[in-house]
Amino acid sequence: MEEFVGKVWHNWVTRTAAGHYPEAAVKLAEVEKTVGILFRAFGGDPGLKVAAATAETHGARRRWLQRLAGTGEKQALARRDAETLRLPPEITAFPDKTLNRDLYLWLAALAASDVAPEQPWFIRNQRASQAALSNYPGLAARYSRLVAAHLAARIAPAELQADEAAQESAIRQALLEPASVDGLPPLNSRQSRPPQPVLLWLIAAEAPVTGQVADPGEHLPPEGSSSSEPGKDAHKAEQVETPDNKAPMLASFRAESLPTWAEYVRVNRAYDDDEDPNARNVANDLDKLSLTRDGQTAVSRVKFDLDLPSAAEDDTPIGPGIALPEWDYRKALLLPKHCHLQPMIAHDAGRAALPPELAATARKLRGQFAALAPQRRWLKAQPDGAELDVDACVRNHADRHSGHTPETGGYLAQARCERDLACLLLADLSMSTDAWISDTHRIVDVIRDSLLLFSEAMTATGDRFGIYGFSSLRRQNIRFHLLKDFNGRYDDAARARILAIKPGFYTRMGAALRQAASILYEQQAGRRLLLIITDGKPNDLDLYDSRYGIEDTRMAVYEARRMGLTPFCVTIDREAGTYLPYLFGPAGFCVIRKPEELPRRLPLLYAQLTRD
Repeated sequence: MEEFVGKVWHNWVTRTAAGHYPEAAVKLAEVEKTVGILFRAFGGDPGLKVAAATAETHGARRRWLQRLAGTGEKQALARRDAETLRLPPEITAFPDKTLNRDLYLWLAALAASDVAPEQPWFIRNQRASQAALSNYPGLAARYSRLVAAHLAARIAPAELQADEAAQESAIRQALLEPASVDGLPPLNSRQSRPPQPVLLWLIAAEAPVTGQVADPGEHLPPEGSSSSEPGKDAHKAEQVETPDNKAPMLASFRAESLPTWAEYVRVNRAYDDDEDPNARNVANDLDKLSLTRDGQTAVSRVKFDLDLPSAAEDDTPIGPGIALPEWDYRKALLLPKHCHLQPMIAHDAGRAALPPELAATARKLRGQFAALAPQRRWLKAQPDGAELDVDACVRNHADRHSGHTPETGGYLAQARCERDLACLLLADLSMSTDAWISDTHRIVDVIRDSLLLFSEAMTATGDRFGIYGFSSLRRQNIRFHLLKDFNGRYDDAARARILAIKPGFYTRMGAALRQAASILYEQQAGRRLLLIITDGKPNDLDLYDSRYGIEDTRMAVYEARRMGLTPFCVTIDREAGTYLPYLFGPAGFCVIRKPEELPRRLPLLYAQLTRD
């Protein structure tokens, strides 16, 4: 039956998908930056990213809609979910390339003007179109050209049966005069075909965007499928299309890097509030992961042994732990005591000297940073001091002979000029730092060298500083490693703790930022810099791997700024430009393209940030 229906609808598609002009194709990559800027300039959600939609294959109607898009045989229609504005990778709907480009721009304006997200698809798109044209009259000419070209390519109502013709007429009226049609007439029989896709609208989501972490349509099972046991599928990851932006730190394949690779594979995450014990175990087990290669539909089933640190090698907990809040952007609510952060310190780390391979660079940095160290200066005309101030003595003597009382002292005194500054350096120690960047170094090795050289430079300036690391295993186990606190000295014991760092778990950055900000806030300094080193965006085994984690981190950064701190992020993730401006602002981060340069550049970056 499915095959028969597919053949019937294929003929329907052949008739209606005449608008396919590859010679006038416009690719999303050509206009992605412009579309993103336009979407945000028109008031679109700044937390959404613009990305290519993927062709879904769940059910005959979905396949029909995709093939009817006028953008190719297996392209997806434009849509918006909780995290992404998904646009077709390529548009070939019109013979004029300018119209294909204008369609991208119109879809961005439409998504930014989504004033009625709770309404049905037909009403929602009309309201959005009306709002876009009302707020931005300059789009009217483009919209009129797009509507005329699109209507010309659609099947006329006269060629359709009565109920289909009624729907087509309603859609045409809604396009010509947005918000003028109250509803879409129903179809009278199961043999009636659904309406032709409207290229100027966003397709309907299975659920409203508000309150969703990811679009449910991304994980629909094939029609007719069923599970043999309730909850059994909680341990299985769905097939997903791997995004084009591969993790930049994954260099050549190494068997020992398999645990790190697992962090970059999208899986179904369990929710913290799920009462199903099988669902809660899915985040801990990760027993099956589905991967796609180069966007193909073939799936490879791979089992990973995460090989996480054993308890015998773990750091020693300090105290009972700290309850911290977490921001839930879906509810617009700061959840109190939602996370548990455990301070830890390396046990039996011993004492260690600076590694010989870093000695030459450390000497050079200490020499450069010595110029930033507080210098003594002479204060003139003091009431007492180590030496006489000859100029002040002569001036006082002249004042007495002229009948005036001297107003200044006659001594020189030395005063120490302190740099009123404190810096806390927070290092991401997630399992992704186990990735290799060369034949001899992993990311964690580069971070370790950076912390050591940073500390050497700071001792030359005399600035107060603390160093901490973090990783997480869901919200109940956020590990906060003490490497050097503000009251302790940077000595052989501190070096040994830094040398002992190792890749941990995941990156629940919001909680770590809140704890670091709390420590830094207690320091009595005029300027307080919170410096974060990371190799990727926030993630964890639960819903933190979605926009939820981005929004929580953004709120933590905002809270730190409100406390008078200066957060600044240093990353080696080449794709960080897609999310760090949203988290830290356009001037709140730095991307280091070559990870091996991080140890040398981090101290110099600190010097620039603290320059008077």
